[in-house]
Amino acid sequence: MKLHQIAALTLATSLLGGCAVVASPTTGWLYTSVQGPVTTGNGTDASKSGKACATNVLGLIAIGDASTDAAKKAGGITNVASVDHDSMSVLGLFGTFCTVVKGN
Repeated sequence: MKLHQIAALTLATSLLGGCAVVASPTTGWLYTSVQGPVTTGNGTDASKSGKACATNVLGLIAIGDASTDAAKKAGGITNVASVDHDSMSVLGLFGTFCTVVKGN
């Protein structure tokens, strides 16, 4: 193999090697879909829920607003009862991370 072929193969492997990683309490190599706690609030009963997500493709493009504030706005929540996260990844090629806020 010539040097330029090795360099091209190394570059392709590093670019397509599954870089779309999301935060998760545990990760599967083929597929991940997990939920986990972030924090609980003041014991308030939650009648509303809001979700805000960010997406990652190949570790090259990441877009979205998964902030607690965005999730509160999405659910019309002013008094937070709990904050959780929800993450999903497929083959390390595509991933989403969502913040889920419950409250009133």
